[in-house]
Amino acid sequence: MVDHDPAVPARPEGMSMTATTTTGLLRVPGATLYHEVRGTGPMLLISQSGEGDAGRSTDLVDQLAGDYTVVTYDRRGLSRSTLDDPAQGVTLAQHADDVHRLLAELTDRPVLMLGCSLGASIGFHLAVRHPEQISTLVAHEPVSPRLLPAEQRARHERELEEIQHIHRRDGLPAALAMIADVLGIDRSNPDAEPGLTPQPMTPQRVRNFAFFIEHDFTAVIRDTLDVAALKETPTRVVPAVGRTTPHTVFDRTCATALADLHGTRLREFPGGHNGNTTHPRAYATALRAALNA
Repeated sequence: MVDHDPAVPARPEGMSMTATTTTGLLRVPGATLYHEVRGTGPMLLISQSGEGDAGRSTDLVDQLAGDYTVVTYDRRGLSRSTLDDPAQGVTLAQHADDVHRLLAELTDRPVLMLGCSLGASIGFHLAVRHPEQISTLVAHEPVSPRLLPAEQRARHERELEEIQHIHRRDGLPAALAMIADVLGIDRSNPDAEPGLTPQPMTPQRVRNFAFFIEHDFTAVIRDTLDVAALKETPTRVVPAVGRTTPHTVFDRTCATALADLHGTRLREFPGGHNGNTTHPRAYATALRAALNA
């Protein structure tokens, strides 16, 4: 964050500065939200996929921080974003309200947003409720069953419920295998750029995955998104998919439905569902093109 840039506000009280990254904790209803701000230029918020916290897209942020003031955060319940009641659930509307409050703390201007998977679903709620805060939302493979016809929607909601059941009965490895099948992730043939920051399966990531599967999946199943209002939002919505994501899987189907809803074309980004982490250099180039189109 650069204090002399008029597009970037002064550092809010309670935030700390390192050589490259500003970090902060923000009180929101029912939780404390951890966030990071890095770079210069127009503000770009990244809402992560899966169990990802603020560090999930670290290699992508490296590629973007020269052109954008990049904001990342831990979703409530993950890593450093603690819940007042650790047993409480969460809704997508709450996630979106967290982002609304975070952006209100950081700037009074519309920002750009990249939403990946669940992050895109969060972005939809923000675009409906607070479109003045988001000028462009790049929605990469949203997990939003409400975009689909009733039969497809019900089938994919059952898939998510089955993953929860597998997680409780057989543990995380079995659940991850089913998640990969549902989202079209080929774990047997990983495709990635060289020199990526390692993302080992730490105890914290295991805890994050447990929260993601048990609580965020339920939030998706019980989503209250107003699809008609999303169609009318003044926020520019850019549907995106991974180049290697199969055409028949849940996330790509949702992205296609989003493109149909807005009468626009799908943009293909490098990699698959997790292209933001597997192909950060090429993904950053594709993202710039989408934001500047």
